[in-house]
Amino acid sequence: MKQIAYNRYALYEYFIIEKFEAGIVLEGAEVKSLRAGNCNLKDSFCFLRNGELTLKNMHIPVYDKAGAFSTKDSKRDRKLLMHKRETDKLAGKINEKGFTLIPLSLYFSRSLVKVEIALCRGKQNFDKKRTIAERDQKRALDREIKNYR
Repeated sequence: MKQIAYNRYALYEYFIIEKFEAGIVLEGAEVKSLRAGNCNLKDSFCFLRNGELTLKNMHIPVYDKAGAFSTKDSKRDRKLLMHKRETDKLAGKINEKGFTLIPLSLYFSRSLVKVEIALCRGKQNFDKKRTIAERDQKRALDREIKNYR
């Protein structure tokens, strides 16, 4: 499993409730661009349209060697592939207040591109400050342990 991109910003902005794995519909030039490691998941999100999951605002730059047949829109909507049962389960949870679907990572599973999406609830400002304080405490503790040895 080779990781292409990871959305660190999502862990700061949201509480992760549950994680899911989904396939993604891509064009050939987009896959080649992903193999080169070009992708940005920041500000991307998923939504349900006509019973299908769609990933919006994921930036995959145009592959420079693709020629005239490549897609020129690098932030187009991309369809996610999941079982109907999982999609129905997510549809019920998304409709509750405060829940959203955020992509956490993009990776290759054998030769297929997969997206790890998470059902999330947004953090308030005081939650974000608490996250920063906990991270600083952990960093200070690790530094003390390293200096102690």
